[in-house]
Amino acid sequence: MVIAGRDFNDEVIARIRATVRSGVDLTRGALARVVCGWFDWRHADGRPKETSCRIVLNKLERRGLIELPAAREVSFLARRPRPAEPMQWPQIEAGLSKLGRIELVVVNGDKALSRQWRAMMQAHHPLGDGPLCGAQLRYLIRSEQGILGGLSFSAAAWRLGVRDEWIGWSEGTRAARLALIVGNSRFLIVPSVQVKNLASHVLGLASRQLAGDWQRHYGYKPVLIESFVDSSRYPGACYRAANWTDLGMTQGRGRQDRARQGQVGRKQVFVYPLQRNWRKLLTAPPELARLMPSVRAKPPLDWAEEEFGRCRLSERLTQRLMSMARDFWARPMANLPEACGSATKMQAAYRFLANDDVLFETLLQPHYAATEQRISELGEGSVVLVPQDTTSVNYTQLSIEGLGPIGTTADGAQGLHLHSSLAMTVQGVPLGFVDAQCWARDPQTFGKKAQRHALAIEQKESYRWLKSYQAVAAVQKRNPQLTVVSMGDREADIYELFAQAAIEPAGPKLLIRAQHDRQVQDEQARLFEAIQRQPIAGYQIVKLPRQKNRPAREAKLAIRFAALTLCAPQDKAHLSALEIWTVLAKEEDTPEGVEPIEWRLLTTLAVQSFEQACEKVAWYTQRWGIEVFHRTLKSGCRIEDRRLGHGDRLEACLAIDMVVAWRIYHMVKLGREVPELPCDVYFEEAEWKALVAYSTKNPVPPEQAPSLREAIRMVAKIGGFLGRKSDGEPGTETLWRGLQHLDLMTDVWRVMASGP
Repeated sequence: MVIAGRDFNDEVIARIRATVRSGVDLTRGALARVVCGWFDWRHADGRPKETSCRIVLNKLERRGLIELPAAREVSFLARRPRPAEPMQWPQIEAGLSKLGRIELVVVNGDKALSRQWRAMMQAHHPLGDGPLCGAQLRYLIRSEQGILGGLSFSAAAWRLGVRDEWIGWSEGTRAARLALIVGNSRFLIVPSVQVKNLASHVLGLASRQLAGDWQRHYGYKPVLIESFVDSSRYPGACYRAANWTDLGMTQGRGRQDRARQGQVGRKQVFVYPLQRNWRKLLTAPPELARLMPSVRAKPPLDWAEEEFGRCRLSERLTQRLMSMARDFWARPMANLPEACGSATKMQAAYRFLANDDVLFETLLQPHYAATEQRISELGEGSVVLVPQDTTSVNYTQLSIEGLGPIGTTADGAQGLHLHSSLAMTVQGVPLGFVDAQCWARDPQTFGKKAQRHALAIEQKESYRWLKSYQAVAAVQKRNPQLTVVSMGDREADIYELFAQAAIEPAGPKLLIRAQHDRQVQDEQARLFEAIQRQPIAGYQIVKLPRQKNRPAREAKLAIRFAALTLCAPQDKAHLSALEIWTVLAKEEDTPEGVEPIEWRLLTTLAVQSFEQACEKVAWYTQRWGIEVFHRTLKSGCRIEDRRLGHGDRLEACLAIDMVVAWRIYHMVKLGREVPELPCDVYFEEAEWKALVAYSTKNPVPPEQAPSLREAIRMVAKIGGFLGRKSDGEPGTETLWRGLQHLDLMTDVWRVMASGP
């Protein structure tokens, strides 16, 4: 089981039991330090995380898995804090300059100063003197006139929507980098001190002093401070005067508000960076080992355990997650109650999706690890394509909170946006996701184009392309034997994306369809004309898949290519010019009434021959795979019919649906690329035997499993696939429908096979 990010498997549990029984006079604290040593579980300054470990050990004891040493008896009177003594505060009403030198005095470790700080907070601060959460520093504000007030800094909020979106955090990155943010948990100027600009002056002192003090106490420097202001009581003017950034309002939930009642009251959120490169430090992709256990205690039992078994949830929640995934796979087109199959499982599923720890990013992290495992198993020198694409999920017809606008302002449609990065082979076999982002747009900023132009790229919605590229870069770094190519349509033509790729030549490559006719260095023409001027290198035939109103067909493309240097846009003059390879694929001899294909591709891969240009065009055609996936996710899993009451629950459910839909898509593509593969790589024995018995009308199935292609066609025929010569191979839609019936057939088969 995974608790607090550590894998407490059977071997670790047995080791703890043996340590307790060893006969050594071991305290609970000493045991916690021993366990911390096993996991190398430490603070940034090297100290063992004893408190976190003791919490885990207590959980294990409550579950009956271990027995801890007897707790040492401590007198209640001995551990009770001394009552704060009444204090006298100076009466001051003057200008800031009259106070003389003002300093912040660290309270930690000084009992006399600590009593002063507690007395002041108990008397004058609406939240009192505590308790404060996690690592903390407390200060007294002192001048020549006496004590003027106090403030404290402690652990940041675990999850804060406006902050996390502003930073550009994924769930995994937030979990790994949260310690770099500290919260301004208390700030008080005593009421008897009336000095204009004193509060903002103190905040300035704190911003300059805190990082050094924190490093001396905890071994590392924080990079950002956050604070919450009750705007119904205070305007927050001192934070604005001290150049803190106002991020907006909280949702009104406290640390313990698991029922989402929002009874704490909404507060204004202010932040202040302590280091210039704060965003880079906070968004640096964490190593995969930080996100989940690196080694399994035993091989996975089935596909659900392989994709979800290492989820950073409690054992109970992880088991529920895998159970729901199996149910969704068995009935992919069913609504939630129908998929669960019983009232008990349905209620458990609703509780699971409403749990605060069950988040979109958390559920997908183990799938990312499984995807990378599949990627790493490809042969050395292999190419992995990772197309990115964005789609919207429409919930306008349902009464659901936590959604945002989709489509146009005039539509008034409500829903979620999903941005996926799907790894696949050059043949189009999907290996799984390396990144996915799901969000609801802010209705206050939707449609305000002028405001977006004034924002930094990190604050724009288009930053999702760079975030996904960072995830792809982490995969490339861990698999240098492969070439990983991040692909995107015209929406991905973002200058900052190419600039980021240029920084790290050993990183993943880019293959993007151009949208902007950019200025070309040392050329009289812009990009589109410059590439059009190049001579035709040859012709390439590509197969175009069927789309809404367009039948499948072959297209004859004239290929041109060139190496060009693109100038940075005028509003991004601080960025360098980019050396890029361009490929133009333009259709000739187009059928009447059909719009010709014209792809202008930009790539960081060298294109020095006609063959290399054709290779890049062929790779780009695989980008359609992610569009097919999004379409089948909506039609197959019917995600737009989920009735879960809140956007957060929809996101969590969507994460499970995505993996189920990927598995269907993977099976279809694998059946085409490796048709002779035995079908038991996907189907359990009872499933394929029930399938063969139904399809052949023979109650005695063969001993050997049929091929994957044969099994796929059997399932698809149940779903309406006719199997005529002109029909080609079955697609995902008929497979969805067939799987619905296969689940019932398998249940009947198991009953009949068990005998009387």
